[in-house]
Formats: sequence, structure tokens, C-alpha cells
Amino acid sequence: MAQINELFKTMKDAGASDLHLSAGFPPILRLKGNMSRLDLPVLTNDGLTSMLYEILSPDQRQYLEKNRDLDTAYELQGVARFRCNFLYQHRGISAVFRIIPTDILTIEDLKLPKVLYRIADLRQGLVVVTGPTGSGKSTTLAAIIDHINKTREAHILTVEDPIEFVHPNIKCLITQREVGTHTHSFADSLKVATREDPDIILVGEMRDLETISLALTCAALGILVFGTLHTNNAAKTIDRIIDAFPSDQQNQVRSMLGDSVKAIIAQQLLRTKDDQGRCAANEILLGSPALANMIREGKANQIPSLIQGGLKEGMQTMDAALKQLINENRITRKAAYEKASDKTLFDNKDMTGL
Repeated sequence: MAQINELFKTMKDAGASDLHLSAGFPPILRLKGNMSRLDLPVLTNDGLTSMLYEILSPDQRQYLEKNRDLDTAYELQGVARFRCNFLYQHRGISAVFRIIPTDILTIEDLKLPKVLYRIADLRQGLVVVTGPTGSGKSTTLAAIIDHINKTREAHILTVEDPIEFVHPNIKCLITQREVGTHTHSFADSLKVATREDPDIILVGEMRDLETISLALTCAALGILVFGTLHTNNAAKTIDRIIDAFPSDQQNQVRSMLGDSVKAIIAQQLLRTKDDQGRCAANEILLGSPALANMIREGKANQIPSLIQGGLKEGMQTMDAALKQLINENRITRKAAYEKASDKTLFDNKDMTGL
């Protein structure tokens, strides 16, 4: 048995989200958002290299040594799957492992906004889930895919780096491809995706111009495309997509994006008030003719006002989501203040302006 497996069991038993292994430090867990050192010996570079190489194939070791970092997944039967990142830094080799729950949590389990059910029922267009690293984007997307899998017959194609949640075929046929194992890149997979008869495509990360362009093309062809970006809110997401293109293409992209975008879900994770876990706060923007016009005219700065006016349709600003979590006694005012767009709304007891 691989030596690292004992650390994975410790991680699972402690309820940690991440395990950090770095030469010169003992193993460190991320518990409820905080870094916590285990009472274990300091890891040496040689010892850690030996430990990590036990769970890598010869090809993966060669890739890591050549490219200096590696993303992959690892499954420990009876414990969990782990998303793995191996890297080199000034002290030597390091790795970070994120636990992927064996059971896929539902939209209800995660207490996400009910409008996500409607988003999951869309038949075409682009849906972007956005937020910083570690904000739970993959978990939210897994819940949406799970709902689709249970409620309609369709072919779902995912392209991930690496595959995180493994979906069983329930009502849907689910084809999951991993970058580096089953395809060379997100873009390479999307180039041939339309030949594979998908109803839904999940793009693990829209990280470059070619991938973004191909995702938009697939959405324009009548496929429902889910993707992720590392932006903080809906307006910045629109700007990020457009700014990825050369200036002479941006007018055309504005028109294409305006027609294709059906929803943007911006997400942040906050520590719960009882300090027993974390919960998601979501900004929700839904596609509409008004949004399409704003995108075409380059008026993304007006999107917050559009969201505020779309409350009845299920839209909400991040600050409104934070207020609701406070009212539900799930987070503290201090936690909301740290994540808020307009911090003045949370620096006193009166929040009637939200």
C-alpha cells in the first residue's frame, strides 16, 4: 500500500478539504478554511519525492520532471477520490490534494438557489460558473449535472482536468474525458465534440482564447454548454470572455455572446457561523433580451442594476445572497463583510438598503 494512503485516510477522517505536502514542513490539512499542521515529522525532499512517486505512473513522473507541474486524480478505494497537483518550488517537490466526495451532493443538499433547477433544465446556450479557486465551482456543476442525469435523457460530454466527480449513467449517457489522458487539451476535445452528438457539454475550465471560442461556437450550435472561469462576478465574467479576443473580433463576439449566454453563477465560499463547515453565496444573472443588448453595446457595468431588477425571475446580487445567509443565521456579519462588493452595507446593523 502506498505510504501516502495513510495521510489520505487521516485527511478524510478529519473532515479536511485539502492536504498540503511540501519539503521542509510536516503535512498540513486545510480544515474549515484554516491551515492546520499535523503532528508528524518534517518532510524531506527525498522522502517526499519517494512518497509521491509511488502513486505516479512512469509517464506521469516523466511529465512532471519535464513540465515541473502535473494535474491528475487519484482514487483510494473505500476512502475517496482526490484531485492532485504536483509541483516544484524553491524547497523541492510539493503537492496539494483536494478531496472529492464520493457521493455527489444535490442542489438541495448544498442549499443552492432553487433557480439552479431552471438553469439545469435549459436546452441550449452558455452557462458559466465563476469564482476564485476553491470556491466550490466543481461541486455546484456536479450537482447541476446530477439533476440533469436524473430528470431527462441526454448525452452529456465532460472535458475535465482532471476528472473529479464520476457520474453514473442514470437517465443520461455520460462521457467523461480527462485532459492529458483521453485528450490533449480542452480545445482539442471541443474541436471534435460536435461529432460526438452531445446535448450537453461541460468544459472544466475555459482557460484560453481557443477554448472560449469553441465553447461559444458549440453554444451557438444549439448545445447546452457549462464552463468555468476565475472571475468574481457576472459583469467581470462578460468582460473576461470578450477581452480574451483580439480587438478586431470583439464586436462579433459581443453579438455571439449576447445571443448565447443563458446564465452566470458567481460563487464564493464562507465559513459557517457555527464554524462547522462552509456554505456558498451565489450571484445569479439570467439571460434576457436586455442582457443581450447590454453585452452588444459594451455596457457590462449596468449588469448589477439588471440583476437587482430581476429578483422575481430568480436573479440576485452577491450582496443580497450574503444578506440572506446572515438572516438565515448561517454566517456572521464579519464573514459577509469580507466577501461583500459594497462593504458599507455590512459595517453596521442596518441592512435595509440591501
